[in-house]
Amino acid sequence: QVHLVESGGGLVQTGGSLRLSCAASGRTFSNYAMGWFRQAPGKQRELVAAISRGGSTDYVDFVKGRFIISRDNAKNTVYLLMNSLKPEDTAVYYCAATGSTRYALPREYDYWGQGTQVTVSS
Repeated sequence: QVHLVESGGGLVQTGGSLRLSCAASGRTFSNYAMGWFRQAPGKQRELVAAISRGGSTDYVDFVKGRFIISRDNAKNTVYLLMNSLKPEDTAVYYCAATGSTRYALPREYDYWGQGTQVTVSS
């Protein structure tokens, strides 16, 4: 069992930056690959970025070059640094953990946080 709590969301203007944090507890954090997803109103939940147990990262095209996912196993925390934010990035952002070697799809994740709202104004 892993409990995940996101923080760091808020309101930011176009071009600004935010850093989201996801604190994990309950199990050994390093055993899990971690992902960040987002869901806008009326839209499907979609992958933003993922990081493997070994620290390899993957990003979807719409955030490549702007967002950086990282993890600090000593702090049981995964981060998402979001730069050059656009109004299209407005969504609830969710942290998730998976024991699988696959992490592209929501169904591959075992644990989810409650989400943090990110709103980008123009």
